[in-house]
Amino acid sequence: MAEQTEMKIEVSPEVAKGSYSNLAIITHSSSEFIIDFASNLPGLPSPQVHNRIIMTPEHAKRLLLALQDNVSKYEAVNGTITLPGAPKMTFPMGGGNRS
Repeated sequence: MAEQTEMKIEVSPEVAKGSYSNLAIITHSSSEFIIDFASNLPGLPSPQVHNRIIMTPEHAKRLLLALQDNVSKYEAVNGTITLPGAPKMTFPMGGGNRS
């Protein structure tokens, strides 16, 4: 078993405030995944992208696994997260392919 080292992560006050997102557009090429986080709010003509994360395919897979693990832990404590219209496979957090 590999030994894990503890990493100290610093968050600036500006980043610590966070930002709200109810829309993510995911695109990818052979070498990167790009996730654009946006807010789609009433009264605005179109969603505004406020953050873009670019990562390698390997880190995208790690993010997927970490999200799956955290959602499972959340649901174990708080109950199943229901999605309106499930099992429809197109969600606001869905994405596309950039070739």
